[in-house]
Amino acid sequence: MEAGRALRGGTALERSAARVNAYLAARLRGGPPGLYEAAAHLAASGGKRLRPHMAIKSCEMLGGRAAAAMPAAAAVEMVHNFTLVHDDIMDNDEVRHGVPTVHRRFGVPVAILAGDVLFSRAFEAVSGPRIGAARSALLAARLAAACTEVCEGQMLDMEMAGSARTPSEAEYLGMVSKKTAALFDASCAMGAICAGAGRRDVSRLASFGRNLGIAFQITDDLIGVMGDPAVTKKPVGNDLREGKKSLPILMAVASASGPAKRSIGRCLGNKRATGPELAAAVKAIRDMGIDGDVRDRAVLHAKRARRSLAGRSGPAAAELSSLLDFVVGRSR
Repeated sequence: MEAGRALRGGTALERSAARVNAYLAARLRGGPPGLYEAAAHLAASGGKRLRPHMAIKSCEMLGGRAAAAMPAAAAVEMVHNFTLVHDDIMDNDEVRHGVPTVHRRFGVPVAILAGDVLFSRAFEAVSGPRIGAARSALLAARLAAACTEVCEGQMLDMEMAGSARTPSEAEYLGMVSKKTAALFDASCAMGAICAGAGRRDVSRLASFGRNLGIAFQITDDLIGVMGDPAVTKKPVGNDLREGKKSLPILMAVASASGPAKRSIGRCLGNKRATGPELAAAVKAIRDMGIDGDVRDRAVLHAKRARRSLAGRSGPAAAELSSLLDFVVGRSR
């Protein structure tokens, strides 16, 4: 079966996305209208909604209702969109989800404000009176901790990109565990909290999310370097130009020799690299055949995530488990 087919065509992921989209649309309104149009821009353009889906299914797996998880699901999606807005500014990216990035569409000052609105509205979502003071405090604390980790991971990513030193694979994994996987961890943990779960179940779901998040980022980095731009809707070679020390780039630098090494070195961290130079470097990496090794690393973390669901059954557990195959097999 093609990876991800079980998640299409009116599936659980799409149903979760529809619920979350409606919830977001209702809460990303206000004045001045231009501010909220900017805040809702990326959410309105699409996205997989993996993180809110994980929150909802984690809640359901532990006996909770989807409605109980909706504020947490929306909160993690708003924080995710907040990070995308600011990432695009820092990386000077022009396109996301096939549309202009927020700062390209609305300007940098408005984009910064839009990101701030997303951040604050996320905490509003988990602070409503219907949630209850004790549960709200747990959700806010979990979300705040994840936000801190994401910022730490982003800083590590920037330091790695700006350094001439090649980091180890362990350092790369430590960075993505914070930058990306922390919010996956929080999504699942917050879903469990919404179900009224105890510490052990919250911890197991958090571990599932953390490892799924690492697998997601490894695969995303592979797509970022070797993906088809017609499919991914992302520019070719941008990670190379920005000097990102992603896993496929680390493996390529370690293995390349001769013309391939020179081609990659000419573009890595070179913001003036031309389109043809980037295309040649990407081809060199693709021709090295490292994609199998990179996907093996993603599969390893997917297996660790699956072990966190051991002993769990039912539709929600099956839907969480199916995400692992989707994440490691995706091409965009």
